[in-house]
Amino acid sequence: MTFLLHVVGARPNFMKAAPVMAAGRARGLEQVLVHTGQHYDHAMSEAFFADLGLARADDNLEVGSGTHAEQTARIMLGFEPVLDRRRPAWVIVYGDVNSTVACALVAAKKGVRIAHVEAGLRSHDWTMPEEVNRVVTDRLADLLLTPSRDGDANLRVEGIPDERIRFVGNVMVDTLLQLRGRARDLGVPAAMGLEPGRYVVVTLHRPSNVDDRDTLASLIGALDDLAASLPVCFAVHPRTRRKMADFGLKPNHPSVRLLEPLGYLETVGLVDQAALVLTDSGGLQEETTVLGVPCLTARPNTERPVTITEGTNQLVPSNRSAIVAAVEATLGRPRGREPRRPEGWDGRAGERVIDALVESAGRRPG
Repeated sequence: MTFLLHVVGARPNFMKAAPVMAAGRARGLEQVLVHTGQHYDHAMSEAFFADLGLARADDNLEVGSGTHAEQTARIMLGFEPVLDRRRPAWVIVYGDVNSTVACALVAAKKGVRIAHVEAGLRSHDWTMPEEVNRVVTDRLADLLLTPSRDGDANLRVEGIPDERIRFVGNVMVDTLLQLRGRARDLGVPAAMGLEPGRYVVVTLHRPSNVDDRDTLASLIGALDDLAASLPVCFAVHPRTRRKMADFGLKPNHPSVRLLEPLGYLETVGLVDQAALVLTDSGGLQEETTVLGVPCLTARPNTERPVTITEGTNQLVPSNRSAIVAAVEATLGRPRGREPRRPEGWDGRAGERVIDALVESAGRRPG
């Protein structure tokens, strides 16, 4: 019987699973990797396996895209026979994507223990599909592995008993710290003709930002404004590219570079030397905190408040004037030293995840 079955489906999951699987291998644990295929574009999926040193998935459900209901249903249908065949002691799910909640639902109904890595994060914004996924998964999970202390507090408020909660720190930071040197060695900014500290990196993909034409037009207008002062590298998510085409929108300034989605190492190498990052990504809020790069998050809220209280992140409204003003204010301030990393963001979170799983193997948390 397999001890650990890891589920990944979208690119943030890969960075989180890699250090946990490495720690499991070091302990000699039997484990398998299931890739749901939620992200099926090569640059969004397969390249990450190579960058992170992850072995090819043992099972690939190849579900592809669709509405939330369609995708979640296909994942559940594909995952159930895999779970029956593999018979793991634990199903480990990561983050807040559809694959996470879908596989947690299947495992819960099969009576298989569930561990949720990155448990307890809350935006308190129910318009975000990710918030629904997070809350439902945490309700189902037997072991809730939190990346920051606010996660513990959120879970307690929701009535989760302490014996099901384990603070482990941020597994994605393990990957970042391990691969930062390799990313720098790629020389991505130089290859693109960019001067370190003299360009802006942008990623935008959340429905609240890209599915409404007026909002997306305002954001793209802000990129044109920023490009008058600094080159803008816009790594365009497939969803965003489709919406730009549907709405007939594109940047007008020649210094806005539209990039295909980048591999993990390329992304880190580019972000590491940026003057500033504009994003709506949860992962980049964390990575910029560790890298000491100023980050503006185009959202009204964040499930990662520690990146604001202890990091380099700040929230900004998703409109042209607010973004331009925030960028000018941020770049006008002297760049300080790298901020103190939040507790548990030390490169050893994956080991603590495995410790928690092994310690909990003989009991079912209450």
